Amino acid sequence: MNWQLLDTFLTRVRPHRERLALLLDLVVVALAWQFTYLFRLGFERWFSARPGYDGYVLIGVLVAYAIALLALHVPKGMWRFSGFGEVKRLALVCGGAGLVSATVIQMAHLLGVPRAVLALHPLFTLMLLAMMRMGYRMLYEHMRSRISGSAQEQRRALVMGAGDAGRLLVAGLQHTQGWVIVGFLDDAKEKQAARVAGVPVLGRLEQAEEFAELHGITHLIVAMPGASTQERRRALDIAGKVGLPVLTVPSSEELLAGRAVNQVRDIEPEDLLGREPVVLDEGGISECLNGKVVLITGAGGSIGSELCRQVARYGPSKIVLYELSEFALYTIEQELSEKFPHLPLVRLIGDVKDLEHLRHVFGKYKPQIVFHAAAYKHVPLMEEDDNALACLRNNTLGTYNTCLAAAEHGAERFVLISTDKAVNPTNVMGATKRAAELVVSHMSGQGHVAKFMAVRFGNVLGSSGSVIPKFKEQIAKGGPVTVTHPDITRYFMTIPEAARLVVQACAIGETGQVYVLDMGEPVRIVDLARDMIRLAGHSEHDVRIVFSGLRPGEKLYEEMLVTDEQTLPTKVSSLFIAKLAPQAGRRDSIHWLGTLSSPYTDQSIRVMLSEVLGSEYVLPSRSGQCQCA
Repeated sequence: MNWQLLDTFLTRVRPHRERLALLLDLVVVALAWQFTYLFRLGFERWFSARPGYDGYVLIGVLVAYAIALLALHVPKGMWRFSGFGEVKRLALVCGGAGLVSATVIQMAHLLGVPRAVLALHPLFTLMLLAMMRMGYRMLYEHMRSRISGSAQEQRRALVMGAGDAGRLLVAGLQHTQGWVIVGFLDDAKEKQAARVAGVPVLGRLEQAEEFAELHGITHLIVAMPGASTQERRRALDIAGKVGLPVLTVPSSEELLAGRAVNQVRDIEPEDLLGREPVVLDEGGISECLNGKVVLITGAGGSIGSELCRQVARYGPSKIVLYELSEFALYTIEQELSEKFPHLPLVRLIGDVKDLEHLRHVFGKYKPQIVFHAAAYKHVPLMEEDDNALACLRNNTLGTYNTCLAAAEHGAERFVLISTDKAVNPTNVMGATKRAAELVVSHMSGQGHVAKFMAVRFGNVLGSSGSVIPKFKEQIAKGGPVTVTHPDITRYFMTIPEAARLVVQACAIGETGQVYVLDMGEPVRIVDLARDMIRLAGHSEHDVRIVFSGLRPGEKLYEEMLVTDEQTLPTKVSSLFIAKLAPQAGRRDSIHWLGTLSSPYTDQSIRVMLSEVLGSEYVLPSRSGQCQCA
């Protein structure tokens, strides 16, 4: 028997399952009526002893059973899951409909219908209905085991992309527990109606919804790692409209990193960005980092840990991991030790606010390259009362201390990790990062050997405190997904992409420069939330989006440049130079950082930042309004 054809037939009739189930049940009721007469009267009198109105009685019985079946939602049941619970519902149907039918027949004085038929018919009907369902379940499980080697219920997938990745995916998943690859979808004309790894190419990508319904598909898998960003995004858009969970094979970068093709994963927000891969000057980076001692502050954070991974690829002589969190330091140290076993690591618990400890570390290990990623970055948290001083000391004073230690001990390059929130800041976190950029600008003009520079970029997908993990958690719980404002937009970049560009900026940077990463087009947060909901197989009816309102210090949109800055291109297309425009008094303002150990009120810190930054900092007032300082 061709089990694949039977499976195809069953999936074709699946959209009509409820109507077909009701029809089959009523056929069984009619057959049970005939069998009951046969049992009661025998072959000789099966028809001859029946009253002339028996046909009309049977129609009435069928109506009673139809009403009972629909009332108890029996046609909605999945026969392949039939068990004792289904038999109990059938017993209620047969008992109820049989009792009503017998009562009405007796009350109508239709005495030609034998009482034994009225009594036995519900029992015959229950037996046949239960046997039909059990038989179907046995047939279905046997069919599943013959097709995929497992009788368990399968995840039925359509694969979008019939290339090498799709072929390897089928080879890895086809006989994996719980998976059945029903077919491929591909736009290439030469692949239409062909077979790849024994699986048919059913049609084009645009037909995903049609074939998903036809074949009872439960998952869509996008297997196009080598496609262009636009082609991959188009496939994801088509898949998202089907309303089923969407998975993908690893990207080309993940495959190069050693991940297997058949390790399908959920769609991540970075898959939705539609950005072309960053092309780096690998030779220049290697020349800058190879054989050097590299120190990374905040080494266990989202950006810091990725910087560690990227730097380790270029063969430094040593990496000094400087981190305040013991657990974060342990985590990144364990990962680097496993992936780069021959790379010497120095694991240091340290605080960038502690200048003397920084001087000791720099004096002992003599780092030549410094990446300063340590920072407080959660905007609403830093807006809380009494957190402004902590933010200023960590983000700005910490940068100044690290710059001083680097300058005093002969570092070659110092790179500050900055943020788009430092541009025309409206919150404490952004203002302290802008002040940190000015520290770097100040240090670059002091005649030190070290080249001081900063790299400014926007939100990083998946970093701690970002909206993406929060959205994932909310979707997993069934919603609602909270978005602050329907028009809020943000620039996004993946963590590896941001880290690679930071390393690139270090290799080509000159002192006093702020490098701005090409963040692409800004993304509306509500659109990102909708995409994540769709690709998880839900609709906005299932998982609602609610707007909670802008939080303290939050902008509707972020900027990458201050109005008085000019940008210059670099030899790397994704990197631009933003020349800081010094203003009067800014260099002198650096000296107040040494007094930050004194007690300051939250408001006095804001006023101090306003005086240092001038018109760039919009000071939030206690009333919730904003005034330009």
